[in-house]
Amino acid sequence: MTRKPVFRPQADQEVQLARQWYEEQRPGLGIEFAKAIDEAVERIASNPLAFPAVHGETQRWAKTMGGSPISRRRALAEALMATTGIALSGRVIAGQQPQTHRAPGVTPKPKGPLVFLDYDQEELDDAYTQELWARNQTELDKRNAQKSAQAIARLGPPRRLAYGSTAAEMLDLYSTTKPNAPINVFIHGGKWRFLSAASAAYQSEMFVDSGAHFIALDFNTVIETKGDLMIMADQVRRGVAWVYRNARGFGADPDRLYVSGHSSGGHLAAVVLTTEWQKDFGLPIDTVKGALCASGMYDLHPVSLSVRSSYINFTAQVVTALSPQRHLDSITAPVIVAHGTLETPEFQRQNREFAAALNSAGKRADLIVLNGYNHFEVADEGFAHLAELAADAVARSKRISLD
Repeated sequence: MTRKPVFRPQADQEVQLARQWYEEQRPGLGIEFAKAIDEAVERIASNPLAFPAVHGETQRWAKTMGGSPISRRRALAEALMATTGIALSGRVIAGQQPQTHRAPGVTPKPKGPLVFLDYDQEELDDAYTQELWARNQTELDKRNAQKSAQAIARLGPPRRLAYGSTAAEMLDLYSTTKPNAPINVFIHGGKWRFLSAASAAYQSEMFVDSGAHFIALDFNTVIETKGDLMIMADQVRRGVAWVYRNARGFGADPDRLYVSGHSSGGHLAAVVLTTEWQKDFGLPIDTVKGALCASGMYDLHPVSLSVRSSYINFTAQVVTALSPQRHLDSITAPVIVAHGTLETPEFQRQNREFAAALNSAGKRADLIVLNGYNHFEVADEGFAHLAELAADAVARSKRISLD
């Protein structure tokens, strides 16, 4: 029985990378490796049923053929194919390693083809779906809404100001009585799909009581922009530019302007940091004096491979332009980066690596790890602790730092 082998795209890519690596070790070794691959595939195609069944119709081939040992390079070739898998007329030959990155309470399955790092598709989708890792999200949302109502009852409703021409381009201003006060501009999260400036009212008290103005930006959701994150990035940048230009009109000091954000808002806050203020807005290069980016995403490549691509148009241009970690040279402000230890492994990695990349690039960055906090708890009590640091720094016009 002969079947035609079909390489899955990932398998083909792995083979090409391996061949290139072997060729770099010694000229001609890559060709030998490719020949070993061809020989192994030929044997599998000529008699696929000769290999033991592992699960259902999935089969694995041995490292020997007819009891005779095969060459080391051939063994490596077959091991590579065992890892990446080859489809034989609908039968998938692959290892049965269990999934290792499913959300709590989800029963792991055999790991599928790798999509990013050691994540298969289901694992990566879980890693960018925070509610699977935080079953108390609904209760936290209710609590924050209650705290927001209490803040407005004490401070009064915010001034609603327009920073652009569309209905979504508005901001909420919670003013302090202190003259010539610093400003914190907050960018809300919500998967780029949900929430609004009003949802951040509960954070206003800490800043106002510390002698700083608190501003929460509104902007279109990605659903309203038909999947276009570039529109949202442009809006938050224009919002910050408007605040700088109009600061003195509401008793603020434009030279003490800070930004903060959580989740997708943490991403957009980091995008604001990469803005070329002088070139694009005619403003000082250091328009933003410091930032707090909590539980954000700073490299959109893995996000683009996840379930979030179902509602976001992740073009190559978007991934490149709006991945702050790829534009470290443009960042001039010191940054606090933070995450909780109960967030998804990808969100933890994103924040950890962004802080490390900033420091490696010679930027000023501090990483705060909140032990025992999930994603939504970071936005609740955890963000209150972070905001206290930020509010203190803003009020005293210090660089945001843990020193």
